[in-house]
Amino acid sequence: MGEYDAAIPELEGEENLIAAAKQIVRALGSKRNLTDDAKKILAELGTQLTTITTISENEVDEISDDEGRLNVNQDKIMIWETDQSMIWDLGPNEANEYINCADEVRKLTEKLEAMCLKDDGEKELLRRAHDVLQIAMARLEEEFKHMLIQNRQPFEPEHMSFRSSEEDAGSVASLGDESFEESQHRDSVSRNSEEYIVDLVHPYTIPELRCIANLMFISGYGHECSQAYVSVRRDALDEFLLILEIEKLSIEDVLRLEWGSLNSKIKRWVRTMKIFVRVYLASEKCLSEQIFGDLGTVNLVSFAEVSKASMLRLLNFGEAVSIGPHKPEKLFPILDMYEVLADLLPDIDSLYADEAGARVRIDCREVLRRLGDSVRAAFLEFENAISTSTSTNPIAGGGIHPLTKYVMNYLNALTSYRETLNFLLKDQDGEDTMSLSPDINPSTEEENAREGACDGSPLALHFRSVASILECNLDDKAKLYRDASLQHIFLMNNIHYMAQKVVNSNLQSILGDGWVRKHNWKFQQHEINYERNTWSSILAILKEEGNSNSSRTLLKERFRNFYTAFEEVYRTQTAWSIPNGHLREDLRISTSLKVIQAYRTFVGRHTNQISDKHIKYSADDLQNYLLDLFEGSQRSLHNPHRRS
Repeated sequence: MGEYDAAIPELEGEENLIAAAKQIVRALGSKRNLTDDAKKILAELGTQLTTITTISENEVDEISDDEGRLNVNQDKIMIWETDQSMIWDLGPNEANEYINCADEVRKLTEKLEAMCLKDDGEKELLRRAHDVLQIAMARLEEEFKHMLIQNRQPFEPEHMSFRSSEEDAGSVASLGDESFEESQHRDSVSRNSEEYIVDLVHPYTIPELRCIANLMFISGYGHECSQAYVSVRRDALDEFLLILEIEKLSIEDVLRLEWGSLNSKIKRWVRTMKIFVRVYLASEKCLSEQIFGDLGTVNLVSFAEVSKASMLRLLNFGEAVSIGPHKPEKLFPILDMYEVLADLLPDIDSLYADEAGARVRIDCREVLRRLGDSVRAAFLEFENAISTSTSTNPIAGGGIHPLTKYVMNYLNALTSYRETLNFLLKDQDGEDTMSLSPDINPSTEEENAREGACDGSPLALHFRSVASILECNLDDKAKLYRDASLQHIFLMNNIHYMAQKVVNSNLQSILGDGWVRKHNWKFQQHEINYERNTWSSILAILKEEGNSNSSRTLLKERFRNFYTAFEEVYRTQTAWSIPNGHLREDLRISTSLKVIQAYRTFVGRHTNQISDKHIKYSADDLQNYLLDLFEGSQRSLHNPHRRS
């Protein structure tokens, strides 16, 4: 019995005192002159003394039984302190026995704490119970962590099959890159294929883990249990992000990245966020609920502690991207980031609905706001880049300028983000916040609305503004050509390209049929102006003025002048380019109808006044030569019928 035995004399002293008191009560009760009230008081006192004696005897027996129980369970618990084996690896019998022993010690500790312990022996018994319980809890914590680690399930969804690739590191189109359209591959933001729960820990261990957690919490070791869980699961989460090649980058690290590398990391971030939030975090929260679900909000706090750091790291990357330079080529990746984060916002709110996840919810909205601001800034920079794009040398042959292709393909690619851009191009009051091109004024907007030019949305207004800025820039670039006819060919080519790009894409539903009609009319006007500038003076040579009976010398001169002018047009304009086959054919036909008809009429009227040797080309020759124009390959005429 040890120290407990030393307490026996003290207990015996108390019993002697109670016995003496009982004798005094009996002596007083034997007196005959006591009143009824006095007799009643003495009787009650006697009863109480008897009860005290009984309780004291029972407590001695109970203390003795409790110590025996503690000794038995202590022996069983201490055996495992010298055994390096993990209890739960040996089987359910050993595990159940250990749990039962630890629970018995817990109950004994609570029982002793509830008693009014007086002597040192009883207090020593309580201290021993606490020590044994602490040892048991430390072992359970170790077993808890071991089971979490050993029974972790690999997280490999079938669709999580992306790594660094040449596509990720591919070049990104910059201003003037006509291959822009082919370089843009928008990631899908579909929910359906990504919303499911996976088992992060083998299901058969969940009841065991929950049992340990419940016992540790009810024993007052909940903090240790939570910390063990958070430590193991946080490591697992870091390992998962490592598999996805998500690096730990500070804002300064991100800002120092070359654009090609940053774009690759943005693409990976977009795909990772969808998997991370909708699959991994959803599964992580489910695991926390399975283990700590009986313990109030413990599961929510534990989940937040496990995932918060990694979630904030991902959000910090988004913040860093939004801070960087707002170049036009960044608009599409940032739009992808914005749409993914906006789409995930309800999921994030649900995952972090409690106070423990408040910072994640707040930071998520702040990063989303910053990304939205970055989208607006990048769009403005796109407009500015178009307006300030300058050239010192004209495009050879008056063909389609790379800037035209870039801008139209850029706008067409933006149509995929129509809903998002319409939202971001408005302020909180629903008014358009971004400056428009100077030629977009209220009267012009009303006129175009009547023509069905656009749908009146912020996106449509800004697209029209961009198109107007592009046209102004093209007007300036046309002035680089010295030949007025080539200026019209250049503008005809580029405006026709713009109109066709709208007709054959989603841009038509935004800019509208009225915009297309207006620009069809514009390029046709340039076609007419080309013909006027090139052929009016030449056809004037063939025009009869007054008396048709011109002298032979004058007729010869007129024929020579016509042929010289035609040959110069041929030499020059075969080098010019009209890339669109239909447009090229239409202009050739239109020119041929005017030129060949005038030539045939002139030759037919004077066939009797001049010999064949002065007719250098037949009408069919000229018609065939006209087919060589606008091919982008310069030629010159060599007349096989020329005579000396």
